[in-house]
Amino acid sequence: MPFAAPASYVGAIVAPAETGEAVWFVFREARLLVAEGSNALPPGLAPLGLAAARTQYLGTLGVRHVFAADLDADAATPAGWRWSDLRSLFGRLATDDYALAGRALQLVEWERTHRFCGRCGTPTEPRSDERSRQCPACGLVVYPRLAPAVMALVRRAPDELLLARSPRFPPGMYSALAGFVEPGETLEQCLHREVLEEVGVRVTNLRYFASQPWPFPHSLMIAFLCDWAGGDIRADALEIEDAKWFRIAGLPQLPQPISIARRLIDAAIREAGGEPG
Repeated sequence: MPFAAPASYVGAIVAPAETGEAVWFVFREARLLVAEGSNALPPGLAPLGLAAARTQYLGTLGVRHVFAADLDADAATPAGWRWSDLRSLFGRLATDDYALAGRALQLVEWERTHRFCGRCGTPTEPRSDERSRQCPACGLVVYPRLAPAVMALVRRAPDELLLARSPRFPPGMYSALAGFVEPGETLEQCLHREVLEEVGVRVTNLRYFASQPWPFPHSLMIAFLCDWAGGDIRADALEIEDAKWFRIAGLPQLPQPISIARRLIDAAIREAGGEPG
């Protein structure tokens, strides 16, 4: 699953005195620094004449030590390098590097937005015993943010899928339904509520599919298959531009394979005896 932690990755917070071989995920806002042509990652900041506003040690990936760096928004671009959107690098970076780039982006964004205490406004400080920041004045501790979101692919026998499109989607693209979990909700309650709110139908027979870290900017997607239990489609005009039933043999443009949404839809196609496109 894209962005899932690699098997050879060991997380850590404090870098050793000698790090040896290293790889750096260097961000300017949400864009990653990669070499022109090869999309290689930099081995450090100093060789490129760069200075970071903030850095974090992420641990080791095999024999390499892993760092994340957050540069100022007006930082210069070194000759032979470019800033790239992380989505566009899918399939162009090594799988393990790409997975950790997602982790690095989430941690950089978290540290950038939690430099000051949300309770008293005092600058926060990183802790060395865990991945957190603490206010030295009032003691408030903040951890990296995660926003759980449930994804639901509704099936109507024998081979129909309910797909919808947001106004933010590329023209013609449809996907499964999704929504953020609210305080006090179980994942199952969130699924029932979101489906009813977004398209006006009821569902049953919920089956967990898989989960995916999603660093845009800090979500965790939890995907389910479920069956239609009743109701006609009534799209929520605020969030849903269009929603309809599609036969497996006539599906619209679908999300890219980087997302769990596409993998969820492909799994439903196989379950219905079809072949994903």
